[in-house]
Amino acid sequence: MDIRMDDKVALVTGGSRGIGLAIAARIAEAGGRVMISSRSEDNLREALASLHDHGDRVAYCVAHVGRSEDAARLVEQTVTTFGRVDVLVNNAATNPYFGPTVDIDDERMRKTFETNVGSVLTHSRAVWHAGMKDHGGVILNIASIGGLGPEPGIGWYNVTKAAVIHLTRQLSWELAPQVRVNALAPGLVRTELARGLWENNEDAIAQHIPLRRLGEPDDIATVALSLVSDATSWVTGQTIVVDGGTVTQPTGGVD
Repeated sequence: MDIRMDDKVALVTGGSRGIGLAIAARIAEAGGRVMISSRSEDNLREALASLHDHGDRVAYCVAHVGRSEDAARLVEQTVTTFGRVDVLVNNAATNPYFGPTVDIDDERMRKTFETNVGSVLTHSRAVWHAGMKDHGGVILNIASIGGLGPEPGIGWYNVTKAAVIHLTRQLSWELAPQVRVNALAPGLVRTELARGLWENNEDAIAQHIPLRRLGEPDDIATVALSLVSDATSWVTGQTIVVDGGTVTQPTGGVD
């Protein structure tokens, strides 16, 4: 299937690298116009340079995903640059703490929640009021398979991703029929954010994944492109797992 995004405008948070950049590239390759955002202008410039083949169909805006005023400014800039916004990809996330959930300090607890969950609502709210409630659109939230169950070390991060999955369902119900809202739940992907989980143990980890490899950002981006396109126009409120089969692993032994 040749998926096209001609005449569509997408906004991708955390779009300067990793999964966000891969999604932005896929949308641009399909003919869409894309605004990418990040806190780092240097990273955004590098990302824009990597997307140079798409010319003025890709732009960037420096914004702090955890600030609601920045969300409003980012959406306003997208509309000013491209005339409208049809697709929002809530990709930006953080994980500043590793350890027992009961030992996380208040500052990192709040930062993780505000970035991973609060930003989904602030950006979704902004695009809704910027025109999606009138002309429709699609929101795609990047969750995680960590949001489907407990796991040592990154428990609070996973709690926030579980909240993203529920918020996806809630928004899909509230914003229908104008806006479709879905989520992706990636497994372990070779990104900078997840580097501490795979860098020194990649081969061993891969042996526990049915497809025997870690994910690459483009593995997520190809599925994301389908979900934000008209090819999936009857899909909303769903969380699609893209993890090489990780969550299919049996939990008990065999007699």
